[in-house]
Amino acid sequence: MRFSYAESMIDPAFYVPLARAAEEAGYDSFIVPDSIAYPEHSDATYPFNPDGTRQFLDDKPFLEPFSLIPALGAVTSTIRFVTFVIKLPIRHPVLVAKQVGSVAVLTGNRLGLGVGTSPWPEDYTLVDVPWEGRGKRMDESLAVIRGLLAGGYFEYHGKVFDIPAVKMTPTPSEPVPILIGGHGEAALRRAAQSGDGWMHGGGADELPVLLERLRQLRAEAGREDEPFEVHAISVDAYSIDGVRRLEEQGVTDVIVGFRWPYEVGADTEALQVKIDNLRQFADTVIAGTRSAG
Repeated sequence: MRFSYAESMIDPAFYVPLARAAEEAGYDSFIVPDSIAYPEHSDATYPFNPDGTRQFLDDKPFLEPFSLIPALGAVTSTIRFVTFVIKLPIRHPVLVAKQVGSVAVLTGNRLGLGVGTSPWPEDYTLVDVPWEGRGKRMDESLAVIRGLLAGGYFEYHGKVFDIPAVKMTPTPSEPVPILIGGHGEAALRRAAQSGDGWMHGGGADELPVLLERLRQLRAEAGREDEPFEVHAISVDAYSIDGVRRLEEQGVTDVIVGFRWPYEVGADTEALQVKIDNLRQFADTVIAGTRSAG
């Protein structure tokens, strides 16, 4: 089992010391969120907040992931950075491929690309991308990114994107894992058919159901024996016995955080408290899990 530390919507100055502390404590990955802008008016709901509200996001600081990760990579050496998740269809895949390749090279292949479609129509309106057809746009974007990161000349002619033969340099020396986020049938099917893994957004009660459906879809795609990452948020992640249960269910990476992220207003927790919390978990659950294994 691998362990990912999640902290977001915090004072931007906290990220460097937290990344260093997480690496020193033995975490395998550092979760990096994505959000471009907060609309003044919206009636959309947030699918991963228990009550569906999104007011907690107002005035919360978000740094652009492909800008933040190289800064964190420069002060660490082993911890991996996983985006959770990049809103892929609202971005052009050629630009994303360039950003992903550059960050992977700069960090020595320490990047996991978590991607999703974004649940909010306002994101699409903001960047003049149609909400309709976002699934097809997502699928073609994944194909374009993989093709460009493979090295050499690559061209793509789809229904959404038409890209002449081009080559990007440099490209990573190892493939960047693409992890699909989302709980809907389309997201699970996409992860099973073309993803290197799946990212769970929360909700412990439905996790076993989602994992079982994911197993079925991977079997249908003939990929059940291929390496596959499963990143999950669960209360079971906070105990050694719980981690064992998750591992038995097929989870490869647990995502843990130590404060409730859905509170309205600025985060007032001190940096040292955050560091103490991540270290305490590492000293008990991570160390205990690894010694038992």
